[in-house]
Amino acid sequence: MEIGYRLDILVESKVIIELKSVENLLDLHHKQVITYLNLSGLKLGLLVNFNSDDISKSIFRKVNNL
Repeated sequence: MEIGYRLDILVESKVIIELKSVENLLDLHHKQVITYLNLSGLKLGLLVNFNSDDISKSIFRKVNNL
């Protein structure tokens, strides 16, 4: 995307992965992934926060309802 947004990882031109390392994820972080999905026209995104004791509880799946 050439409008100033930078995806962290794009897998097979199908899945956006947004990486964070923050104490608490904010609504802003979730909305960021949804915005990337809307702008790219992709359907699936993952938001991953590495600053967690249990990373399995810090992975959030986001789906764009095209």
